[in-house]
Amino acid sequence: MSVVIVTGSQGLVGSEACRRFARLGMQVVGIDNDMRREFFGLEASTDTERARLERELGRRYRHERIDIRDTEAVTRVFVRYGKDIALVIHTAAQPSHDWAAGQPSVDFGVNAGGTLALLEATRHHAPSAVFIFTSTNKVYGDRPNALPLVEHATRWDIAPGHPFAEGITEEMSIDRTLHSVFGASKVAADVLVQEYGRYFGLRSACFRAGCISGPRHRGARLHGFLAYLVKCAATGTRYTVYGYRGKQVRDNIHSADLVSAFEHVFRAPRLAEVYNIGGGRQSHCSMLEAIAICEPLVERPLAWTYAEEPRRGDHIWWISGLARFTSHYPDWRITRNVQDICEEILQENLERWAAATLS
Repeated sequence: MSVVIVTGSQGLVGSEACRRFARLGMQVVGIDNDMRREFFGLEASTDTERARLERELGRRYRHERIDIRDTEAVTRVFVRYGKDIALVIHTAAQPSHDWAAGQPSVDFGVNAGGTLALLEATRHHAPSAVFIFTSTNKVYGDRPNALPLVEHATRWDIAPGHPFAEGITEEMSIDRTLHSVFGASKVAADVLVQEYGRYFGLRSACFRAGCISGPRHRGARLHGFLAYLVKCAATGTRYTVYGYRGKQVRDNIHSADLVSAFEHVFRAPRLAEVYNIGGGRQSHCSMLEAIAICEPLVERPLAWTYAEEPRRGDHIWWISGLARFTSHYPDWRITRNVQDICEEILQENLERWAAATLS
């Protein structure tokens, strides 16, 4: 039986990938040590998702509680399954700008060192496997902020007629820009994944994602803005908007749409590819627009505060250009927009949030 190894298997994208590839008949090996709890606290823990995967997938899922920085432990997993490994989906990461600034060594160890350990294990023990890496649009640093943007009533947007009018493409340079500590560690990992494709012939793909969300996203104050915003709206928790008059724009891709893109790559892999991926023009919003979506869902105003100082290196405007990916995989589609995602997040979590508030 073909094996897929999924790192960060308890997380939003990882758990989505586990379910999708199990449905395709593959044996799923999940690697996750719930480090998200260490990053963002007990409420951000994803350990309940591990139990859920084990219950839903049964013998098709095997969990390995491994830190991806532990090279020997990672290698043992790859030795066990060897050439049965057809696919590696690497979603495990330290994902926060703010957290990384406080502990750069841990951030780099997880994001860059952990990626290197997985690439080496794949190269030596499963060289025919497809290697998919969830990179980030933060590899471009703050370069998007130099684009000619136009201010509107509720958002910033790109100047009409600009080459990036349908979204930022992979042609944007990642050099000579402020990345943040987190962005730098993801650049290192991103380039490593490409290099293992070009130098060693690994069938690899980097997905430089914008905001990823979905009903199982454990959004926290430092990461996962849309899920955390819906949670704040539903529970009455005060939310803080940082800078740009709340008009900063993000595209949002549902985790199921992203994992669908992974499947397309797995079925027709290429060498050392890089794709900007996100909701594109089909699924995007500003902070003010996201608040306007959430308030009717919970039938009350959001309690929010404005902080004039933006997060360092934060993008004013990001919409992913999807043309490169769709030119390679024309059957792939975005199936959910921001409104759909917010509704799903609320429906999935409202009862749990209410119980937590009462306790």
